[in-house]
Amino acid sequence: MREMTDAETKTFLMTGTRTGKLAWVSQTGAPHVAPIWFILDGDDIIFNTHSDSGKGKALKREGRASLVVDEEKPPFAFVKIDGTITFEDDLLKVRTVATEIGRRYMGPERAEEFGKRNGVSGEKIVRLTPTKITAVDDVAGYDD
Repeated sequence: MREMTDAETKTFLMTGTRTGKLAWVSQTGAPHVAPIWFILDGDDIIFNTHSDSGKGKALKREGRASLVVDEEKPPFAFVKIDGTITFEDDLLKVRTVATEIGRRYMGPERAEEFGKRNGVSGEKIVRLTPTKITAVDDVAGYDD
């Protein structure tokens, strides 16, 4: 098991179509986790959600969240990001981000479709700015 460098962490996060598992606390105090599609903007994780969704309301109220992205095959690896949440609601930016996320997860041929579907009024860009990152490669200890 070894810690990833910053460059390895970014590469890991943007490799393929790995989903993030976003965790937050509901209004009742119950923990929630949901898969998200995301991209990076510098060190920040960005994704979109509707402002009226339970996730959107909770993230706005709490102002923080935790995200895990993992490799589910040996030798296993993961990145866990704890951080603060901010929102952007400029519709042009929302559509641009939704299109880029669509390009990553659905390919260039369907990117615009995803951007149109998720770049609508009420959708927000959610920015997770890291306060702590834990990034571990070779969890199974193959390289020991």
